[in-house]
Amino acid sequence: MEEGYVKKVISENIGIIEFYHPKSNSLPSYLLNELNASIKEFCNNDEVKVLILKSAGEKVFCAGASFDELLALKSFEEAKEFFSGFAKVILTMKNCGKFILTRVQGKAVGGAVGLIAASDFSMASVQAAIKLSELSIGIGPYVIGPSVRRKTGTAAFSELSIDATTWHTAYWAREKGLFAKVYDTNDELNNEVEILAEKLAGYDPEATRLLKQELWSDTNNWESLLTEKAKISARLVLQDFTRDFLKKFKK
Repeated sequence: MEEGYVKKVISENIGIIEFYHPKSNSLPSYLLNELNASIKEFCNNDEVKVLILKSAGEKVFCAGASFDELLALKSFEEAKEFFSGFAKVILTMKNCGKFILTRVQGKAVGGAVGLIAASDFSMASVQAAIKLSELSIGIGPYVIGPSVRRKTGTAAFSELSIDATTWHTAYWAREKGLFAKVYDTNDELNNEVEILAEKLAGYDPEATRLLKQELWSDTNNWESLLTEKAKISARLVLQDFTRDFLKKFKK
């Protein structure tokens, strides 16, 4: 049975999107597709001037891809379509003519870090540690790589990618550019996200669109780039090493 949800609401020209899954807010394909559709809908809605992306709960922002779904992949085409899920959301966020604020209240793993990096302004609590664990299971952060490297630089992306089992603190992520601001409590975080969203909702939409275009310059090739990255991940996830690891992890 499909579990979890993506909720969306518009309040005073602010489009708020919240996702949830009982397994640490992981994002199986059906939720990724729903998330992508919700972001796209708000990006094309003239009533919405700015977007807030957040997840439910207190301690975990998002656990990334679904391990159960990874283990169930049988063919290259299935695997490519699965990894294209994160690529589609990143591309939608990139192409949106409105600023996307991401509220990170807890830990973020793998693909979740890519989504944070693809947002235009991320604000976090001190609990928002991050990790790119892909290499440790036999693949790598290929699809989200361009997004994370664009935000943090190659050195920080290398550290995250290679040291695949270490949690990096919210302050480390702020220092590297992934988070713009870090707050001591979730209440303070929520309040500051709301204040910034209200300010941005009152700015000129055309000025916002042009500034976002400027900030995302030199990314016009990302559709083909992320497609190729999804193919790399699809090939690796079907290897014996990765499949054996996932089976052991599930047990």
